[in-house]
Amino acid sequence: MAELEIGKHCQIDSCNQTDFLPFVCDLCSGVYCLEHRSRDAHSCSQEPAKREPRTEGGTKSYPCSFQDCKGKELLPVICPHCEKHFCLAHRHQDDHKCEKLEVQKPRMAATKELVQKIVESKDGSKKKGRKGAKNSATAAKVALMKLKLHAAGDKGLPQTERTYFQVYLPKESTASSQPMFFCSKWSVGKVVDYAASLANLKNNNNVLTAKKLRLCHPQTGEALRMDDTLLLLLAHPDAPLYNGGNVILEYLDNDSTGLGDVSDYIAQT
Repeated sequence: MAELEIGKHCQIDSCNQTDFLPFVCDLCSGVYCLEHRSRDAHSCSQEPAKREPRTEGGTKSYPCSFQDCKGKELLPVICPHCEKHFCLAHRHQDDHKCEKLEVQKPRMAATKELVQKIVESKDGSKKKGRKGAKNSATAAKVALMKLKLHAAGDKGLPQTERTYFQVYLPKESTASSQPMFFCSKWSVGKVVDYAASLANLKNNNNVLTAKKLRLCHPQTGEALRMDDTLLLLLAHPDAPLYNGGNVILEYLDNDSTGLGDVSDYIAQT
């Protein structure tokens, strides 16, 4: 009966040790034991020659390994991934096109591209003096991206139905505001009820004589109609609300149509 062979032998001739958990070099694809697993230990044939520091006038300098770069540093700047020397201008993986750089997932790449476009558009607005409307649109996109990182809401809602707001809470609340997201198909009344539950606010909207929690416009202070849907308000030609914008939640008397001054709420943050 043939013996069962477990493990593999180290490819170093002077070693040939059997290792039950052998290491495979990602460059030369050789099989090695624990002692010879590093590229230096097995003198990897595929590893690019490292550029040694030069001595000029008694002072060592480390030349950059990036192609055609003549830069050098007095102290070693080594990429932790490919383990080569680089100058400060090429120290990042993207800058020296690192051979170990992982390909980004399409969604992350798309997000990075969007952020880059927003940054470039903001720089362009300073140079070209673009109108305030375009600057506001850019600011709204940035605000929406920030809200998506921290907003609380029903995680079961599809992304396409989510509407994000920075909700400014009643003056008597301990917190000034909280990022939240709601279903765009909800009525303002349902938004108020859900926001109250997220912020642990007292909600007596079903009590006839009590003050009512109302959702108000962040600029005019006008109380929004409870039966209007977010979809309707977002599609309004005068754009009373927009995805990523602000809304104010406050207790109002039954005969009140809105807030007197909205600056007190915005100034809290």
